[in-house]
Amino acid sequence: MDQPSFIFPVHVHPGARHPGVGGLRGDHLVVRVRSRAVDGAANREVLAALAHALEVSPRDVTFVRVTRSRDKLIAVRDSPTVRSRHRTLRDSSDDEGAAP
Repeated sequence: MDQPSFIFPVHVHPGARHPGVGGLRGDHLVVRVRSRAVDGAANREVLAALAHALEVSPRDVTFVRVTRSRDKLIAVRDSPTVRSRHRTLRDSSDDEGAAP
């Protein structure tokens, strides 16, 4: 990413029946994905779901820190729109920011 990044923590729920982005677990944005944490499938789906929910290109969303835990650190190309959408997602249930 050439531009400054907006960095925030997420908490991932792999294998979710109802995927989506929204709400908080502690200070982490919650991301629910259908994929299981096998061969990086859940991580790929996390990036795609965040790109969709934040209304940015998938190439604008990357991991800063990936661990085997469900807590991850995400970087997104920074803009006022991204920050506003992030705030809305944090304050919402996962249905409002649900990925298709």
